[in-house]
Amino acid sequence: MKIDNIVIVGGGSAGWMSAATFVHLFPYKKITLIESPDVPTVGVGESTIGGIQDWLTLLGIKDTDFMEACDSTYKLSIRFENFYKNGDGGFHYPFGVPYLKGTKVGMNDWHVKKALMPETPNSEFAEEYYPLMALVNDNKFCKETIKKLPETTLHHVAFHFDAAKFAIWLRKFCEEDNFNFIQSNVVNINSDENGVTDLLLENGTTVTGDLYIDCTGFKSLLLDKTIKEPFNSFSDILPNNRAWATKVQYTDKPNQVEPFTNCTALGNGWVWNIPLWSRIGTGYVYSDKYTTPEDAKQEFVDHLNSKGFDTSNLEFKDITMRVGMHERIWVKNVCAIGLSAGFIEPLESNGLYTVHRFLTHIVRALSRERVGRFEIDSFNLACKKNFREFTEFVAMHYALSVRDDTDYWRANLRRCYSETLPTFQTSLVDEFKKNAIARYNDFAMPDTFGGMNCIGAGMGYNPCDIITLRAYNPGARDYKEFLIPNNNKLSWKELAKDAPTMYEFLAKNIYKETV
Repeated sequence: MKIDNIVIVGGGSAGWMSAATFVHLFPYKKITLIESPDVPTVGVGESTIGGIQDWLTLLGIKDTDFMEACDSTYKLSIRFENFYKNGDGGFHYPFGVPYLKGTKVGMNDWHVKKALMPETPNSEFAEEYYPLMALVNDNKFCKETIKKLPETTLHHVAFHFDAAKFAIWLRKFCEEDNFNFIQSNVVNINSDENGVTDLLLENGTTVTGDLYIDCTGFKSLLLDKTIKEPFNSFSDILPNNRAWATKVQYTDKPNQVEPFTNCTALGNGWVWNIPLWSRIGTGYVYSDKYTTPEDAKQEFVDHLNSKGFDTSNLEFKDITMRVGMHERIWVKNVCAIGLSAGFIEPLESNGLYTVHRFLTHIVRALSRERVGRFEIDSFNLACKKNFREFTEFVAMHYALSVRDDTDYWRANLRRCYSETLPTFQTSLVDEFKKNAIARYNDFAMPDTFGGMNCIGAGMGYNPCDIITLRAYNPGARDYKEFLIPNNNKLSWKELAKDAPTMYEFLAKNIYKETV
């Protein structure tokens, strides 16, 4: 089919990121966005990962273009606390590429050290191999310092921002001749065997298009309610299905404006902490199979109180999450982007990731003169692969936990991942074991796993445990050479010693405030 007229139904981050993408990459196509004035957006997707830079670069957007308008801060890492076990001290999954020069056998240097010295903190792994930790550990941020650190670039920097303000900023970005913005409710969706034929709006207008982009959130009005594409739930491997979200004020802003998203596991889920410039976005992701919404809210409030926040006048948003993905997200002339396509859960900031990743896939198809079944099938396969891999990655955070202090965590220990998602253990968990029983130089987890290295180490999963070393390398060496300190992190710390805190950098360079 020839696609010259694209209609986006729904606003929010997904709708406006879709509009921005199509308007600026396809100036010769007609782009329409229909946004209801009555339907609030979920509005808690305030944290991104490094891949957002690919999308921003594609559209020619610089950080300084939107940050001040969107209450933004920079993000260099994700921190996890109490996921492995209560009181584990936490660990980081920093962005960037691990620096392996000067090591003997790559990341195995640390794994062997951990096997010989079990008291080595799990958090040390990220510090040994990721230069950005020199900034993260001291709440610092400086673009010039990042350029000096090895294996890091500004392209590895992600953002925290107010999602509602980002959508508003994108409206202005979309003000081009080929863009039409309509604020009205869709009151009727007509369809036939080829998909959607037209949309009847509350203002009496009928809107037609060649391709309809469903950005209606969990309601999925087009793909689910109209096309009725089957939805595959992932509730069997991902335990959480609800969230309480709120906003809190800083009590010590210079120290609380951190260059990372913090995730703290509680009794029935986990709490996110996202530092924006003017306030902190926070929420409790939990499972209502093991607690009630009321008890979860109280657990969340107790957590906030323990951190010193005033909870007396907070407004809490109750969110029910549809966890899983449609079998196909582009069917006939309807393509879903955002929550209408699927959702994993907020862990690892995957919500906005799937938006810009799926948009990157669809623009490749739309760049063709005509779109046929091959392009649509290829799009669906690529998106499904991205979604499945991220689902497995998120599930890893639960699979490797040893917590057993509540029914929630005890059920997690009993969950069978290999049967409910066959590729999970073979592609992730068993890969650790496979490399562990191979030759000495093959112990390390493959670099293709990216963050899997940090999550595995942080969760106490060591492919070079002492039993494996003795069993498969009897008498080969004493491994004492691995106890020699790695001086890389000391040199990175030296490079970062004069860098400003993130609070100071933002105040001076983005918000033009005096500190």
